[in-house]
Amino acid sequence: MVLLISLILALIPLLGIVYIVVFGSPTTVDGLFMALILLSISAILGLNALIELRKGKSAFAPSRSALTMRAAGPVSDGSHRKTRGKVKDVVFFESNVGQPNKSIVTLSGGNGASQTLALEGDMRNALPVGQTLEITLRKEAGKNVLVDVNNA
Repeated sequence: MVLLISLILALIPLLGIVYIVVFGSPTTVDGLFMALILLSISAILGLNALIELRKGKSAFAPSRSALTMRAAGPVSDGSHRKTRGKVKDVVFFESNVGQPNKSIVTLSGGNGASQTLALEGDMRNALPVGQTLEITLRKEAGKNVLVDVNNA
């Protein structure tokens, strides 16, 4: 969807340039700078569409695959670690200058056992309290970094 919107929005400034050439005067300072501004806007939105295409997120393909049911607890597949549970608490700790901020997340599993994760950054908005989520993490320089969050 983002790809389609970016392509449409990238074409609108090009129509403005055609309008300036046909009905205006492209040789004046106003026409020249307006054309440059419209070209810049079109180039930025076109670059966004190109990046979306390279990521493989087509406007016509579904954005996510169906989730499979798995037991609560950590699952590892190489450098990524997946864990699933209901978010009980997210506590944010602001660090000193030059140090990364940290969040302590408490997840409860289906069997009543809780799990505590230390994540880099502010996770209060990314992990809403009370929702059951599947969280994908990766280790980077000894710290857990959030990669993806899916509703379970």
